[in-house]
Amino acid sequence: MSVVAVRLVADTWMMGRFVITFEAKQASARAERHRAERRREELGKFLKACRARLSPEDFGMPGGSRRRTPGLRREEVALLAGVGVTWYTWLEQGRKINVSVQVLDAVATTLRLDRAGREHLYSLAEATPLLMGAARGSVPEEIRGIIRCLDPLPATLTNGRFDILLKNEAFDGLFLDWHSLPCVHRNSLWCLITEPTAREKFPQYEAEARYVVARLRASYARHVGDPEWEEDIRRLSGLSREFADLWARHEVADPEPRTRTVIHPKAGPVTFTLTELQVPAMPEARLMVYTPADEQTWANLPLTRCPS
Repeated sequence: MSVVAVRLVADTWMMGRFVITFEAKQASARAERHRAERRREELGKFLKACRARLSPEDFGMPGGSRRRTPGLRREEVALLAGVGVTWYTWLEQGRKINVSVQVLDAVATTLRLDRAGREHLYSLAEATPLLMGAARGSVPEEIRGIIRCLDPLPATLTNGRFDILLKNEAFDGLFLDWHSLPCVHRNSLWCLITEPTAREKFPQYEAEARYVVARLRASYARHVGDPEWEEDIRRLSGLSREFADLWARHEVADPEPRTRTVIHPKAGPVTFTLTELQVPAMPEARLMVYTPADEQTWANLPLTRCPS
């Protein structure tokens, strides 16, 4: 049995109850602030190390002879990434500032980060869901077999937060080149909301974004106060004003068949009926299956496959 110390504030009476201050809650808040500060500090060190491995000559710029330290200067990274020098300086200094996925993509591209480096950058900048697919390994084998056998229909297994727990090759092909850089989110809501070109590739974007956030709000009712859920919502709200505004509406929605059109780079516009199926073995999970909604989509479906 664990005991949590509480401190009673004497001589305070409100609505017939003593006001109680939970010291444990205050300690938890201090610990979280410390973790956030350490994360930002680590982010600054990582960025500094990455730019030290590059030189102006790598970008066709004159190196000059008066460099006290190796690598690119902060202002050169900012210039190449198309961001403000002051903003980038604050990012390296570990200041508490808002960052967008577009800007992080630009910085990652400038610093020539590989996939592991980008994931590390996004994690330190709190630009990914808190637990990226942490439950992915617990998917029963029979469910994995179903998703494989649904091919050539695109299919995914997601949870209430829209983490992608599992997907088949047809789904990968359908969303080929959805992001300008390889995806680090592994969450369909984050991929929708944070991708700058989503409106160009997804004609029903406005209605779908509103619907998906309403679905998240409905699932949230079972997880109010859950640290992982609260942290994910805080991070996405900080990254996207659009999400924050939609979240503030407190709209909820039930599952329903949806029609989605995706502008595929090779197949062009393809339209699907999205069907959602419950998975009894995984109460919080749902199987999402994309079925062509017209003959033209059926005909063009082979064109959506990933190159072999």
